[in-house]
Amino acid sequence: MSGWEIFWDVVPYVTLAVVAVGTWWRYRYDKFGWTTRSSQLYESRLLRIASPMFHFGILVVFIGHVIGLFIPESWMDLVMSDHVYHLQAVILGGIAGVAALLGIALLIYRRRATGPVFMATTANDKTMYLVLVAAMVAGFACTAIGVTPEGAEHDYRQTVSPWFRSIWILQPRGDLMVQAPVYFHIHVIIALVLFCLWPFTRLVHVFSAPIGYLFRPYIVYRGRDVAEKSELVGSRPQRRGW
Repeated sequence: MSGWEIFWDVVPYVTLAVVAVGTWWRYRYDKFGWTTRSSQLYESRLLRIASPMFHFGILVVFIGHVIGLFIPESWMDLVMSDHVYHLQAVILGGIAGVAALLGIALLIYRRRATGPVFMATTANDKTMYLVLVAAMVAGFACTAIGVTPEGAEHDYRQTVSPWFRSIWILQPRGDLMVQAPVYFHIHVIIALVLFCLWPFTRLVHVFSAPIGYLFRPYIVYRGRDVAEKSELVGSRPQRRGW
């Protein structure tokens, strides 16, 4: 067994351990820091454009990764032909990738060009943006280099995908990952670094679901003149949530 095979067998489990322990530590000792640290108060014009563009683009990219990595090629062949699969990967993946890259480029420009937002940017944020952009560019390069509407120069569903699934059943197949081209190696390594950083950056907010907002009480705003009618207001029954 070569060193690269051992690397691809071991490093994913190290990454999973860092994500699990880091997320637990962050939730246990930094609950008040479990936030995106929104900067909308400082600037909202660019944010209204860049944030939806990035989030919707990255969501489509994520769904594409789930389909490509989790669903075996033989199962996908029952739904669509190989040509259709690669065609939608190029078209939908390309559009989503461009949208996500443009969105994060605008977010970085906004963070650098807006004084208060830049002052609130930490070294942690800069590292996160650097690794996130690198992962996105590497993934986009994998699609641009290895996939065309006619087919793929290298079908990652025969190497990267089986390797990825083998990790979750505790039977790692690093030998499959070794067979993948070097640009897939680069993309996956950067992605593993990003996941190791994930629990310690603002990206941790992805693990939160705002379910409580559906059931919280209404927020009541009162002007100063309402104080004179406090007895009437106080006599009304209060309702919670919807």
